[in-house]
Amino acid sequence: MTLADGDSAADALVRPDPETARDRIAAAIERDEMLTVFGRCTVEYEGRAASHLGPGDRLVVLKPDGTALVHTDEGQKPVNWQPPGCSHEVRLADGAVRIESRRTGPDEELTVAFERIEQVSTFDVTDRRDLSLQGTEEDLRQRILETPDLVEEGFTPLATERETPAGAVDVYGRDRDGRTVVVELKRKRVGPDAVGQLDRYVEALERDLHANAEIRGILISPSVTERARNLLAEKGLEFVSVGPPE
Repeated sequence: MTLADGDSAADALVRPDPETARDRIAAAIERDEMLTVFGRCTVEYEGRAASHLGPGDRLVVLKPDGTALVHTDEGQKPVNWQPPGCSHEVRLADGAVRIESRRTGPDEELTVAFERIEQVSTFDVTDRRDLSLQGTEEDLRQRILETPDLVEEGFTPLATERETPAGAVDVYGRDRDGRTVVVELKRKRVGPDAVGQLDRYVEALERDLHANAEIRGILISPSVTERARNLLAEKGLEFVSVGPPE
């Protein structure tokens, strides 16, 4: 079931089988959607302390910023939670859908194991009116070609759709110091999947070019999620915000 309201959309699965629930939860995490899961589950926490909640009906909320909340039918506060910045994963183990939320500094892990799921609901909360560029990614590419300084001062585009073993690079060029630059263009707010795509292009060119080649990867979009920003820093990639033309 899908519900749409303006620029937001919601999907709900009622009493899904474990495999279907796992796949939908994984897709929502990858897309940085808001996610709620209700069903019978156990909850384990390990970190600065340790705790265990036995089987019970609970509502789990996963937010795009890495927050995880576990609610019962009582009180306004969650019975367990993880703060923003955590990474979420989902898998099947012994027929149970296991949602795992982890963070480092300090090391903490929250695991919710569902023996039965009543409903999975996902919400695309991106406001495209604020976060989308006018037109298409081709329009954005033309803007970059006409005004290379939108990437950075001294950037020189050399080619578009340059083929690599990992796919076609949107814009291929060099910076003012002669270093190779791979530019990936997105017309709306993006998450970790766009970072992974850019990283694959950089790695493919590193294999193709001579061993001493220094290759920079730059992601261009109106904005990125916090998880994407952290992944960019982890992989040594860069981000430049380019919003809608005035």
